[in-house]
Amino acid sequence: MSGTLKRLENTIKERRVGDPALSYVAKLTAAGRAKMAQKLGEEAVETVIAAMGGDAKAVTDEAADLMFHLGVLLADMDLSFDDVMAELDRREGVSGIDEKASRKAE
Repeated sequence: MSGTLKRLENTIKERRVGDPALSYVAKLTAAGRAKMAQKLGEEAVETVIAAMGGDAKAVTDEAADLMFHLGVLLADMDLSFDDVMAELDRREGVSGIDEKASRKAE
């Protein structure tokens, strides 16, 4: 995993237990998982809107926000970006169509 993602993950973990008045991560943590998921969804929509507008800079900015909020949600679930990377590694070389079909069989 990239050093940037590892640093982000570590910062999120440290700030989860901070003062919600001083830390956005602590504020989201205090608000609960539903709020974290809502913020993740909002950032996903903002990324889509930027992409539909063809604005590469806005897509980059919104994608960074999306990854940040994903990191907050993952941390709340005691998961990591490494867990996500491991799943991507597992899927490597598997057709997307076949992978989706295998999930329906489960």
